Amino acid sequence: MEEQYFIKGGNPLVGEVEISGAKNSALGILAAAIMADEDVTVRNLPDVSDIRNFLEAIRLIGAQVVYPDPDDPHVVKINGRGIQSLEANNDYIRQIRASYYLIGALLGKYKEAAVALPGGCAIGARPINQHQKGFRALGADVHICNGIIFTKAERLIGKSIYLDVVSVGATINIMLAASMAEGTTIIENAAKEPHVVDVAQMLNQMGADIRGAGTSRIRIYGVRKLHGADHEIIPDQIEAGTFMCAAAATRGDVTVTHVIPQHLESITAKLVDMGAMVEVAETNDALRVWAPDRLVSTTIKTLPHPGFPTDMQSQFAVCLTLAEGTSLVTETIFENRFQYADELTKMGANLTVEGTTAFIQGVKGLTGATVAAMDLRAGAALVIAGLAAEGVTCVEHIKYIQRGYERFEEKIRSLGGDIRRVTVHDREDQKRELLKLQLEVI
Repeated sequence: MEEQYFIKGGNPLVGEVEISGAKNSALGILAAAIMADEDVTVRNLPDVSDIRNFLEAIRLIGAQVVYPDPDDPHVVKINGRGIQSLEANNDYIRQIRASYYLIGALLGKYKEAAVALPGGCAIGARPINQHQKGFRALGADVHICNGIIFTKAERLIGKSIYLDVVSVGATINIMLAASMAEGTTIIENAAKEPHVVDVAQMLNQMGADIRGAGTSRIRIYGVRKLHGADHEIIPDQIEAGTFMCAAAATRGDVTVTHVIPQHLESITAKLVDMGAMVEVAETNDALRVWAPDRLVSTTIKTLPHPGFPTDMQSQFAVCLTLAEGTSLVTETIFENRFQYADELTKMGANLTVEGTTAFIQGVKGLTGATVAAMDLRAGAALVIAGLAAEGVTCVEHIKYIQRGYERFEEKIRSLGGDIRRVTVHDREDQKRELLKLQLEVI
């Protein structure tokens, strides 16, 4: 028994959609929050399964987690004073890729941590060697045993650390630990993503002294203690980009609100290259995207920020399957990002993958099929494909999508998309639901 999405395609998405807080920011910020023994209020928290699991994980080690308004899951108050266990090894933590942020937070505060290796989407290896390099440089002993990362230090002492590869996770993790180290830490070749900046700003509100976040060189002056703070998470650039792609793929007209347009520049540039129209609101907190004509082909290569984000690669691939001409999409971050290719082929897409590059020959239309989400972003991409396709599409394994998109089907329905979340008990049950919707189409 599982929940699945059933989608009747063919309706252009039209209207306004409000973007939630950034999941990738929130995970680092929630880890930072436990470093204070005072109340830390986090606002604009996305209500998605990754966040709920992370909050349960920190509650299990003794942190206080309170929703000031029980009916509002977007504001949480955290206090790390009651932490009793420095070992985060439970089912909640094993489901989240960003569980490793607890290592930096606990190591910085208590000089010791034991955290289960991360789970999440199978999009490829997310090696933690750069994290380990950073912790060791600060003076910690680091080893892995039985799927748990153990770190311990008598003292953490600031050091200049050069990351061999640009890593968002390692940058944030080292930043967390170094915030309460002795002396000055410099991270060279640091990640520049907006959520790195967001976490740094949160830590600074708590009394840390971090300078240069958003550049390749971050300087951290260690402090003895962090205090309470009140922080609002930035909007989710990937959720915004997903709805921008959905507008383009369905030839719709969608305004994404509560966004920071500067964070969406690489996404906007590619949509314009493909023939979509993009307009920034005068208030500079919304973007309108519409596609009056068929999209045209382009070339995409994923890169660290400010380059094209890997988390948007699969959504753009769907747009390119419907574009005129041949497109090339090259993935440089995660090796398993093309797992959606076979699923799109079931819907009539013409694409082949060779190594790290997908060759996409645009087709005039897609047709509904039963497809499976292999990871969070690929799942969102398949929903977009279903919305643009003729007929009915069933998307299986939507638990991946629910990890990172808040009220996804509700937001799509508010734009005129016909999407339903249905609990399916077996294949026969799935067939009945498909037939029911197919008859509605007729």
